[in-house]
Amino acid sequence: MRHSVRLSLLLAGASLGTLALPAAASAQGGAAPLPSLVKDVKIPNQTFKLQNGLTVVVHEDRKAPVVAVSVWYNVGSKDEPQGKTGFAHLFEHLMFNGSENLPDDYFKYTTQIGATDLNGTTSFDRTNYFQTVPKAALEKALFMESDRMGYLLGAVTQEKLDNQRGVVQNEKRQGDNRPGGLVQYELFSNLFPAGHPYHHTPIGSMADLDAASLADVQKWFIDNYGPNNAVLVLAGDINTAEARPLVQKYFGAIKRGPVNTPAMASVPAATGKTIVMKDRVPAVTLSRTWAIPGMLDKQTAALELGGSVLGGLASSRLDNTLVRNEKLAVSVSASANPQHRVGLFQVQATVRPGVDPAQVEKRLDEIMADFIAKGPTREELSRAATTEVAGTIKGLEQVGGFGGKAVALAQGQLYANDPNWFRKQLDEYARVTPAQVQAAFRQYLTAAPLKIRLEPGERPAPVEPKGPTAQKGVGTPPPPTKRDVPPVGNFAALDFPTIQRATLSNGMRVNYAQRTAVPVTTMALTFDAGLAADAANQRGLQGLTLGLIEEGAGNLTSQQIAERQEELGASISTSSSLDRSTVTLSALSANLAPSLDLLETVVEQPTFAPAELERVRAQALTGIAAQQRDPNGIAARIIPSLVWGANHPYAIVGNGSADAVKAFTRNDIVGFQQKWLRPDNAEIFVVSNLPLSQLTPQLERRFGTWTAPAGVAKGTKQFAAAPARPTTPTIYLVNVPSAPQSVIVAGQVTGVDPRGDIIATQAGNEVLGGNFLSRINTDLRETKGWSYGVRSSFDVAQGGVGYAITAPVQADRTGDSIAALNSQVTDLLGGKGVTTDELERLVSNNVNTLPGRFETSQAVLAAMMSNSLLGRPDDYQEQLAARYRALNQGGIDTALRGAIDPKGFTWLVVGDAAKVKPQLDKLGYPVQVIEAK
Repeated sequence: MRHSVRLSLLLAGASLGTLALPAAASAQGGAAPLPSLVKDVKIPNQTFKLQNGLTVVVHEDRKAPVVAVSVWYNVGSKDEPQGKTGFAHLFEHLMFNGSENLPDDYFKYTTQIGATDLNGTTSFDRTNYFQTVPKAALEKALFMESDRMGYLLGAVTQEKLDNQRGVVQNEKRQGDNRPGGLVQYELFSNLFPAGHPYHHTPIGSMADLDAASLADVQKWFIDNYGPNNAVLVLAGDINTAEARPLVQKYFGAIKRGPVNTPAMASVPAATGKTIVMKDRVPAVTLSRTWAIPGMLDKQTAALELGGSVLGGLASSRLDNTLVRNEKLAVSVSASANPQHRVGLFQVQATVRPGVDPAQVEKRLDEIMADFIAKGPTREELSRAATTEVAGTIKGLEQVGGFGGKAVALAQGQLYANDPNWFRKQLDEYARVTPAQVQAAFRQYLTAAPLKIRLEPGERPAPVEPKGPTAQKGVGTPPPPTKRDVPPVGNFAALDFPTIQRATLSNGMRVNYAQRTAVPVTTMALTFDAGLAADAANQRGLQGLTLGLIEEGAGNLTSQQIAERQEELGASISTSSSLDRSTVTLSALSANLAPSLDLLETVVEQPTFAPAELERVRAQALTGIAAQQRDPNGIAARIIPSLVWGANHPYAIVGNGSADAVKAFTRNDIVGFQQKWLRPDNAEIFVVSNLPLSQLTPQLERRFGTWTAPAGVAKGTKQFAAAPARPTTPTIYLVNVPSAPQSVIVAGQVTGVDPRGDIIATQAGNEVLGGNFLSRINTDLRETKGWSYGVRSSFDVAQGGVGYAITAPVQADRTGDSIAALNSQVTDLLGGKGVTTDELERLVSNNVNTLPGRFETSQAVLAAMMSNSLLGRPDDYQEQLAARYRALNQGGIDTALRGAIDPKGFTWLVVGDAAKVKPQLDKLGYPVQVIEAK
């Protein structure tokens, strides 16, 4: 479960329905006009209400046999009384620990029915629970949600409360342990005065969590979780006629609860306070924050778009001035973050190392003053609004999850009493004028802000809880109410799209799948390079080269490339895996032609200008320095070389070696590009609503005549043999003083063939650590409460398969956690193999989730690329159901035992050595203290 501090107005990529976009823009570069993009964006829906007050919103979308089930309760951390901070979030956790008729962990039941995109979150303003389920399991999903809405308290015990209290406190430690993780507490407690509903964050305080009694949480449920305080959204393969009797059947008997009137909150007066903090950060970060009105205020849209123009867009004023031109900062941002009642506007700059922070402060003041005095241009506002609308359109496929159609409908109904509120916001974006932005900024952003200066240095020691202080034996659970659990129906099989192919004149292969739910084209241009293309003494060259691709190409500057993407509602991004370097275009199909023109320029004609190289180098070095100070980053930089050996292509060093990145010349960058990022080393993958016959000529025009550089040989990777797996474990320890948590990583190289049949091996990992109900997560999180989450996974790459266990745990349980992990691994690989229940659960989950897993074009694109990388057939995803149904316990046990060795792990611990090393010494393994890389 996740608590959310930031709730944006539309949420990134919020899906808003089906639409028909205007005719495609011309190849000469015209973009479809903003009003025409907005006017047809819809989520058709119907609303009804039960007699007990439950509001239900239904949206029909028949593209896949799945339904998003999303329940939003009108209560969040702003509604917590003094002394009970963190209750809303703590209760969110308890809602996953079983109800009166489903007494086990909630994830046990969602796994059985094949739920995807499932979670729960807590913000200042609401608590929500969501899952996307196969249509055949909808009735059971409604039963499950109704059981925890109306029939929960009989299953909430003191033992469960104590366990989840520990889990939440470890979630807090995990967030606090990140560099800069403590800033949020200073921000909210100083921006909003004591007694203000937004004075504290949703995670709450350790002391208040310790003081929570069973009677307290029972009262919280009774006061806030009634049906009349909730919104239920059903979006997907369903209509209102189908939904109404099912909702009445399972929710109708639940009694109304007290009416929760969300806490009112006004915009407080500015204090102009300045706070200086120190932490494990690589550079000074300056932030200025103002309180602003909430999301329903008439000026919110102007503040949001103004924030984008000032520091949210890639072409923003702050980016162009402080990062690109004057090179005073390595990163900047500005954004409005409206909550229900109030919001925040924040401007932030990370000072470039070697620059006087006072100079950046001065320039921030001057840029802000100029922006308020003159306002944005109409062109800037148009780009900002187009970016917002395009992000909305591109999320149209997803019915649920963190940002699907159900989110947009629920948010509008809960906060504005209007499920179509999203549409009003889009209309507002299209109508905002420069004068409105200027007026809003003058009203709210001319007062002295809260300033926080985060400097490199030692952070204060954490204040650990003293243990539960709540009275025991109060709040006896009531007797349960017996209800019959409904069965599930017949699950639909996955219908994976047919893969079609074309070949361009220069031999580049095009792999294509059609998805027509949204008018969007997503294209990935993949190169056989990746992190493994870096030589051992040049770690970071691939990343630096990709980082420069968009920073000037052809006759376009970095600024012009950013502006053109925003005008088109397009996004060009780069990414890398161990084996592949990828440039991805996400475009509105109406603007595909000019978007492809831009992609062609960026990929084929990068300029690698010296000034841009130095700027991007400084950003890369700051990112490396940040990794070197973050416990998770430290682990990521060290464990690959410990497992693979320092010279192996997969022995990556996070974002790269600082020494190597400092030394790279422009010739190195050009050399990498010419050896690796070339047409004879590339493959194209496309998912679009447009047919292949329409796409192929457009791709041919841009990429079919692209040729490899003359006289430059294509790059090759040198895969030496991985080192032999250890026969006895060794523990390596990196000291991070005062760390409230230890990051534990255990890794080893396996003999698994990445191109072989690895279903049984991966199934064994699911049992050990591959999902929430795995043995190690159940043990360390749900039973012992020492961690917020533990996982394990196979890293399947072209040249080999690694295996890793990752466990962030509270510092005082580091040694115990390693012992517990060892015990779980040894048991599974020894005499306590996969059980019948585990087999049934993993088979049903992997089979029944298939339609939901491949609901979106992005998921289809990723599957196509994975199939190509690992030599799998086009219908591999459709074969999965039969392959999982053919599994048996003995086959899984044998496969996992052949893949990993409990004595073959190399252990890495990143934590406070003073607390941790005495614990490690007791384990009987050699312990070596090493430095961060």
